[in-house]
Amino acid sequence: MNETTLSYALYLVLAITMTIWVARTLYKNGRIFLVECFQGNTELADSVNHLLVVGFYLINIGFVSLYLKTSESIIGAQGVFEALSGKMGVVLLALGGMHFFNLVIFTKMRKRGQLATMPPPVPPVLRVGA
Repeated sequence: MNETTLSYALYLVLAITMTIWVARTLYKNGRIFLVECFQGNTELADSVNHLLVVGFYLINIGFVSLYLKTSESIIGAQGVFEALSGKMGVVLLALGGMHFFNLVIFTKMRKRGQLATMPPPVPPVLRVGA
């Protein structure tokens, strides 16, 4: 096995392991947030949570697969580490970006859900005169 093949194998193992770990963490800890977003509808929250994890896997593993190939020649252990660090850095940034995007969307959903349950605004009592 040459260094390029070794770096490909290590990259796939590390990137897919990291994707699975992030997806499981988001699935486990995101449930409570989704239940609140959907006003206590646990069935809908669990369904959306599962669909999000499937989409997360598809997008991230697809990205990892497309980003596998390298055009640089990898020579020695140093080359393997340098290639891996660059590729894993991009994968981790993509995972973080996906996480941030999901948080923004669900925060907006949560705010919209909270507005529906809030009482109507109180009209002003005093006028500020000139």
